[in-house]
Amino acid sequence: MHPSSCDTFVALPPSTEKQCIIFGKNSDRPCDEVQEVVYFADRDFEAGEKVECTYIEIDQVAHTYAVVLSKPAWLWGAEMGSNEHQVCIGNEAVWGRESADGDEALLGMDLVRLGLERADTAEKAVDVITELLEKYGQGGSCMEDEGSFTYHNSFLISDRKEAWLLETSGKHWAAEKVKGGYRNISNKYSIKTKIDKEHPELRKYAQSKGWWDGKTQFNFSTVYSFTTTARIEAAGSRYCEGKKLLKKSNGHITAETMMDILRDKDSGINMEGMFMTTGSMVSVIPTDPTLPGVHYLTATPDPERSVFKPFIFVKNINATNALKETTSPSYGADDPVKKKPRFQSKPDRKHELFVKHELVAAIMESFKDRGKKITENMRKLEKEKMAEMEEILSHGIEEPDFLVNLFSNCVLEEMTVYGKS
Repeated sequence: MHPSSCDTFVALPPSTEKQCIIFGKNSDRPCDEVQEVVYFADRDFEAGEKVECTYIEIDQVAHTYAVVLSKPAWLWGAEMGSNEHQVCIGNEAVWGRESADGDEALLGMDLVRLGLERADTAEKAVDVITELLEKYGQGGSCMEDEGSFTYHNSFLISDRKEAWLLETSGKHWAAEKVKGGYRNISNKYSIKTKIDKEHPELRKYAQSKGWWDGKTQFNFSTVYSFTTTARIEAAGSRYCEGKKLLKKSNGHITAETMMDILRDKDSGINMEGMFMTTGSMVSVIPTDPTLPGVHYLTATPDPERSVFKPFIFVKNINATNALKETTSPSYGADDPVKKKPRFQSKPDRKHELFVKHELVAAIMESFKDRGKKITENMRKLEKEKMAEMEEILSHGIEEPDFLVNLFSNCVLEEMTVYGKS
């Protein structure tokens, strides 16, 4: 298996319809991995408290924001998600001249969750992630497997007014601000000469390694990328195809446009095989701060065979029971990830929706006519929900308590569709 990874997209006015920002990501992971969708409420903490991430423990902050996350069930962090302030983050695996084979530290997915829990704007998320990177570093296997699969990370981060692209190499990094139009990232460095923030030693370090002569214009992706590009060739292809698909709808990009892009198999964006798309997310964030953001998440593999289900941050969401149909079993201290040596066994991490989706996917594969009918019914449900959300995106929320179980209720409706198959 040659590991591949994800594609992340953002579109801002004037590339979108109406005054909103559209964020989207496919999480491409090992095909046998379960991705769960979970909610954590905002919390206050005492001074000196710690938080246990996937591999290491770090200092906790005084307050964390409420978050909805799409995450591999075995680890603490997340592939993508949003917080109550409508900050959205997705990460990508990137490889370059700097070795990624370091000690266990923070995973890029841990940094996604930490950025969402601690930042109320996209720019603050850049600061949070880079400060944590400097203090704790990044490293550790990114697969639930004894074989080491390691990488550096890039992040696409958006809020109500702008987006930021953050690319890292070890503890070094560069960030670019995106004020309008569209942007996508894959598994390759793409920040060139427009750098709006950077590690203070970024250029000096590159010069000391002989990667940059200190005289020619500094181009981050040229300086820090592999000298040979064989490993990132597929990512380059997906990146170009994703850019073309965004350009095709420029000025008219909607949530539906983004879902279509994430479902596109010809481009390789909707990945199949040993590495496949195991979870997808599309967020619609109005620039008007009085209007809610709507976050659509699948919690199931292959967006072509999944329903994008809406989630809205409202008060009174019960953190204990929220999203229980897409929350995987917890094994606590007995989890093989927590015991050293790690990954000596793999427990069953399938959540309720995953189990039912797996059965239906098998039916769809074996019986084409039945599969077509199931897909039609799934799309019908999705369109109904999106129509309801358009009303909320345009006029706001009248009865917040009606939306407390929005996502879970849609999951139940999705499972009803499966039951009719």
